[in-house]
Amino acid sequence: MKDRLFLSSPHMSDEGYEMEYVIEAFDTNWIAPLGENVNQFEKELAAKVGSESAAALSSGTAAIHLALKAVGVGEGDIVFCPTLTFSATANPIIYQNAIPVFIDSDYESWNMCPKALEDAFEKYPEVKAVIIVHLYGLSADMDKIMEICNKHKVAVIEDAAESLGTYYKGRHTGTFGDYGIFSFNGNKIITTSGGGMLVSNNEERIAKTRFWATQSRDQARHYQHSELGFNYRMSNVVAGIGRGQLKVLDQRVEKKNHILEFYKRELSELDGVEFMPSNEWDKPNYWLSSMTLNGKVRPIDVMEALEKENIESRPVWKPMHLQPFFEKYDFVGTDVSEKLFENGICLPSDTKLTDEDLERVVKTIKGLWR
Repeated sequence: MKDRLFLSSPHMSDEGYEMEYVIEAFDTNWIAPLGENVNQFEKELAAKVGSESAAALSSGTAAIHLALKAVGVGEGDIVFCPTLTFSATANPIIYQNAIPVFIDSDYESWNMCPKALEDAFEKYPEVKAVIIVHLYGLSADMDKIMEICNKHKVAVIEDAAESLGTYYKGRHTGTFGDYGIFSFNGNKIITTSGGGMLVSNNEERIAKTRFWATQSRDQARHYQHSELGFNYRMSNVVAGIGRGQLKVLDQRVEKKNHILEFYKRELSELDGVEFMPSNEWDKPNYWLSSMTLNGKVRPIDVMEALEKENIESRPVWKPMHLQPFFEKYDFVGTDVSEKLFENGICLPSDTKLTDEDLERVVKTIKGLWR
């Protein structure tokens, strides 16, 4: 059996930055949640993306949940959400007993379509919040989207789980809305094994989310709770991993870009192949190199051929409005997200892949066109 080539797996630094901070946590016995690594990871991540404050949490999902709570989303409120995303974007809407309305994508960005967003506001003018996703490291068209959201005076939450290191017109994704969230799951561009970060320029509200995330424990000698709390804080150990990973973020983005360019150079001439879009306003991290197939060779053909060679790949996200759990909720748009799902495939984008590994991938794919 040939060595397994992964879609996107954890990649620790060659320099061992992560272990320095992990060992420090052990040496100081700050193993449980909270500690110097948590405090510094919050500061360092906020500084890296250009945000004033951050809260280190147990997951990106937890960050979206607290962001929704922070903007006042509650029972019966309507929240706009892209349909082409992972379910972790939509699930927290349900946690708050709110109602998701799913918005279609456009081909220009693969992200939320501004026209569909406008149509959704006409249908649901009472919407409480809008969640934006930057899919696979591609930035949504934030100027158009923020203009629409500001016109309607609605809170904006950016799900930048897949786009840490991506810039929109020179500014980090995750910093345009009221709140931004990042994920450090094992497959993300940098990882803490699991974890997330909530960022905002509203330091007071970030402090409040930290309070909620720490079981809403009041400042009292005894254990007292005046509000509902959550066990959402990041561990000091995994925060140490995150501090080390943050030092190599730029290297990881550079390698992700190299991987995409390799695929484009080798596969773009194949009939029916089209790669994820690039725009002059977007400097993506290309978290997952993705393409669409519109010819005789279908995504399932590529996935099965790769799997025979012990190479991991996967479809583009199945839209939320087509999911059994979410299909009862409204959808605004046409069929762009469905077409991207039907025709899309994510190729191996692991930053540990060598050019020889990438050649093995493209050789397998090219064989389907012979």
